[in-house]
Amino acid sequence: MQGGVRVQPGGKAQGCGILDRLGPAFLLLGTLFSTIGFLLAFTTAPLVLGAGSSAPALIGGQMVANKLLLSQKIFYFHVPVALASFIALGFTAYFGIRYLTSRDAAFDLRSKLATELALVFILMTMASGEMWERYEWGIWWTWDPRLTTYFIMMLLVIGYFVLRNAIDDAERRASYAAVFGILACIDAPISFLITRLVPTSIHPVVFRTDSGLPPAMLLPFLLALAGMLMIGFGLFRWRLREQLLRQRVEALLAELED
Repeated sequence: MQGGVRVQPGGKAQGCGILDRLGPAFLLLGTLFSTIGFLLAFTTAPLVLGAGSSAPALIGGQMVANKLLLSQKIFYFHVPVALASFIALGFTAYFGIRYLTSRDAAFDLRSKLATELALVFILMTMASGEMWERYEWGIWWTWDPRLTTYFIMMLLVIGYFVLRNAIDDAERRASYAAVFGILACIDAPISFLITRLVPTSIHPVVFRTDSGLPPAMLLPFLLALAGMLMIGFGLFRWRLREQLLRQRVEALLAELED
């Protein structure tokens, strides 16, 4: 038992050595790819058409039409971190399900760390999205379906940590957090697909089948996306290794006190 939660014998709580060794490499490669992607976005990629309909639209009480603005370069950061937040929440749900079926505290730890990573990417998405809205639409916020569902997702993720801090019993905390994490993850595909489900949404649809990004835009976008995913994986492995080492130190101290 560890903190009232059963830990399976073997290597689960010990981590995976090869993944720990790959973590720094992924961080380095992710930083490199993201940097190259951003440099290409500002040097070779053309300006992106602004969001909006084919005709001027009333947004936040202001008439806004499609425009060519340098602020659209935020796209190459905003979309990768948003996708990374969805993927991180997917792992929150995955590890939550694994915990509920095994009661192995190692999965609860991984679910919590995946949610921490999701929150980091969510905050970056919200910050970059607010900048884009301000420079593109002339407003700081509007209750667009995509923005609203993503805002709800952010509140759910924050609520996840509030829930964890409100429960003292480790086993109950892990169980409730696993269920809550799974429920929070349900909002991720809704937020991703809402612009397709609600045609009146003013938020642009990035991934479409009728047209694609030209190579000059696609390459930096893919580099930035790959870089962010690698950074996310590297941060997850680094945080997991740090937590496992802390657990070992605490276990050794407990043995010494006994």
